[in-house]
Amino acid sequence: MKYRRIPDETIQRLPMYLRAFSLLEGEKELTVCSRQLAVRLGLNPHQIRKDLSYFGNFGRPGVGYPVQTTARRIRHILKLDKTQKTALVGAGRLGTALVAYPGFSSFNLEIAAVFDSDPKKIGKKIGHLTIESAARLAGLKKRNIHLAILAVPADAAQSVTDKLIKAGVRGLLNFSPGRLKVPASVKKIDIDLASQLSILPYYL
Repeated sequence: MKYRRIPDETIQRLPMYLRAFSLLEGEKELTVCSRQLAVRLGLNPHQIRKDLSYFGNFGRPGVGYPVQTTARRIRHILKLDKTQKTALVGAGRLGTALVAYPGFSSFNLEIAAVFDSDPKKIGKKIGHLTIESAARLAGLKKRNIHLAILAVPADAAQSVTDKLIKAGVRGLLNFSPGRLKVPASVKKIDIDLASQLSILPYYL
């Protein structure tokens, strides 16, 4: 099923809802109302009800949302009810930290392959993964990898992106600075850590 008319902002909040419902599962809660959920998340109850209503009926008035069922349905909507393998391109300091990050597993996400173009890094280990040559990116589709994390220098980012798209990648998390061109069929999310941090001094 495709949800084409749903606002991006709603999709971006779904992982937040999933995390909350997953925590409630761990707390053995059976149901939760939108008001209680809003307090946990710092959101408006109406916004939560509106977001979830895009995908059908989740809860019952006066009863709330069944925690286990709702968590399962959100996982299905996000296609996280099965492990989603991800390729990481760039085995520098940031890439190494991302491989070690334990939070991906809670969303059923797995960094399944690491690539780099530096001959000195190829063949070395990051965690349990062996760094592969970037020349092997073309084989991602055969390995059922359709997501990628980009952590390469800006001058290499576009060429690597083009190779990833040609290899069948349809979702890209970009940590490289600069603007990347991708076709409409590819969803790209840019994260510029320095830029985001540079906003904070203004509020001091």
